[in-house]
Amino acid sequence: MNLFESQLVLFAAVEGGSPFWASEVKTFGAQEVIRKAKRQTYDPTKYEKAVARMCTLDPSTLIREIEGAAAIFITKEDPLWPMGLNDLVAPPHGLIVKGNAQALTTQSLAIVGTRNPTNYGVRIAGEFAAGFADRDWTIISGGAYGIDAAAHRGALIAEGVSIAVLACGINVNYPAGHARLFAELCESGALISEVMPTVSAIPARFLTRNRLIAAISRSTLVVEAAFRSGSLRTARDAAEIFRPVMAIPGPITSPTSEGCHRLIGERAAEIVTSVTDAVEFISTFK
Repeated sequence: MNLFESQLVLFAAVEGGSPFWASEVKTFGAQEVIRKAKRQTYDPTKYEKAVARMCTLDPSTLIREIEGAAAIFITKEDPLWPMGLNDLVAPPHGLIVKGNAQALTTQSLAIVGTRNPTNYGVRIAGEFAAGFADRDWTIISGGAYGIDAAAHRGALIAEGVSIAVLACGINVNYPAGHARLFAELCESGALISEVMPTVSAIPARFLTRNRLIAAISRSTLVVEAAFRSGSLRTARDAAEIFRPVMAIPGPITSPTSEGCHRLIGERAAEIVTSVTDAVEFISTFK
C-alpha cells in the first residue's frame, strides 16, 4: 500500500481530530501505522473499531466512492492542501473536496455564528462576507442555517468565492434546505469534509469540524453567538493556533450577542464594526 492509499485508509478508518492517531502518524508515518495495525500492535479493546477498519478497507473501493461523488481526496503532500491545517495538534489525514479545490489556496476569512440569528445578524454577516469577497477574500463557514448561510450567500451575491466545511459527507443532504446553496458554492468555491461522502453528521463531528474552519482561515469573525455555542469553540480553536479573532457587538439585551460580548470582554476577540476595521486588524498579524 503506497503513501496516498495509506492516508486514504486512515482517513476512512479513524474519526477526525484524534490526538492519538495524529501523533502516531507524525511519529511513524501513515504507511507504518497501517502496518502496525495489521500486526495487532494497538490495544485491541481501546482501538478495536479503528484497527479493524484499517485492516479491511480497500483503497480502490474508497477511491471509486470519492470519484463517484464528483470529488477528490487531497493530503498534506498535495499543492492544494491548506497549509494552515498543519498548525493543528490533530490535523486531518486528508480532505475530500468537491468543487473548485484551488479555492483552498486563497486568502480566506471564516465567518461563524448562531443558527438562530436576528435580522441584524443576517444582514451584518452578509455585508461582511460581501465586503471581503469584493477584496478577493474567500469566505469560509460551516454550511449551517443562520449566520453560516448568510455568510455564504453574501459572498455569492458579491460574485465571490465561498467554502463550506461540512460535519458530514459531501453526498449527505444536511441541512436538507441547503442543497441549492451547496450546488452554487461548488461553482466557484467548494464543499470540503473530513469524512467519506456518505457519512452522516453526529454532534461530535461539528466540534471537530470547527477546528478546520479556524485553521484554514487567516482570521475568524463571530457575528452572533449565544453565551455557550459552537461558534465560540471555533473562536477558541483559532486563538489556540494564533489566528486573529474578531467579534461583532450587538444590543446588550440580545441573547444572540452574549457570546460575542463574552469574547470581547475576555479580550479573546477584537471588536470590529466595519469591513475596513476588520481588514486593518487582520493586516497587523503576519
